[in-house]
Amino acid sequence: MLVDIVPVGNVSAEVKRAASSALRSVYDCDVSINDSQSVPNGAYDSDRNQYSAETFIQLAERVGRGTKNIAITPHDLFYRRRNYVFGLAYLDGSGSVVSTYRLQTSSDGGFSNQSAADIFEDRVRKEIVHEIGHTYGLEHCDNNRCVMNFSPTVREVDIKEENLCGSCQRLIS
Repeated sequence: MLVDIVPVGNVSAEVKRAASSALRSVYDCDVSINDSQSVPNGAYDSDRNQYSAETFIQLAERVGRGTKNIAITPHDLFYRRRNYVFGLAYLDGSGSVVSTYRLQTSSDGGFSNQSAADIFEDRVRKEIVHEIGHTYGLEHCDNNRCVMNFSPTVREVDIKEENLCGSCQRLIS
């Protein structure tokens, strides 16, 4: 299986490498990096000063070359009435998106002695793996260590691991 990473906006080489490495590690898939794309027309909501996550998924589906395609963007995303989302994917779909905007906070809540850059990279890896998991049909998992656990704040992202728990792994095997 091929997962195509679709950068939207200014996405650093480090973020692309972290995403690619995490996908290969967890899903044992091929990964490609698409050309950088512009923000989709109509994505920006001036009342919210945020971007609609759904428009980024549509862009990833349209330009992505993979079986699964994931947009990565530094822009702040929302979905429906949620204040923000780290990412969004449709169950069993081909497209998804992760925003690095709110993953860049400098603290991990005291769980490690890692640098801010390493904490940020770990969060990116986890959210990429999480959203692609949804495209495989995985729903949110009750195991707070599983990467598929719902994480509304970075604190929950920091607690979970990068990998699927045994139950989720069996569902996609």
